[in-house]
Amino acid sequence: MRAVVQRVDGAGVVVAGETVGEIVGEGLCVLVGVTHEDTPEKAAQLARKLWSVRILEGEKSCSDIDAPLLVISQFTLYGDARKGRRPTWNAAAPGEVAEPLVDEVVAQLRALGARVETGRFGASMRVSLTNQGPFTVLIEV
Repeated sequence: MRAVVQRVDGAGVVVAGETVGEIVGEGLCVLVGVTHEDTPEKAAQLARKLWSVRILEGEKSCSDIDAPLLVISQFTLYGDARKGRRPTWNAAAPGEVAEPLVDEVVAQLRALGARVETGRFGASMRVSLTNQGPFTVLIEV
């Protein structure tokens, strides 16, 4: 699994004019990509890392200050644009594999006590955020 994690001061997801997920104030916006070899155990590992990684203001984690997370599925994180002019998506898991694993990341975060908002799997989403820092990190498990 691969996650692009941004420290934010607010973020939201809109689908067809409707806000489906939103966090206010300091937190993390997390774009999650799933590949073919990923498992529920990797989803749990990613959730633990997201909950405890110390990248918020003052080297705090979400668990330290009860900061919210906005988790959004993003298959394009496994795009490969090294050859030609069009990326390939061969490394991205198909939706029927990816969706339950993204859901598992969210479920594991909530089990840890996190406040989690989400996008809508497979939808055309408009994601907005205020990157605080700017601060962006890639996490792979």
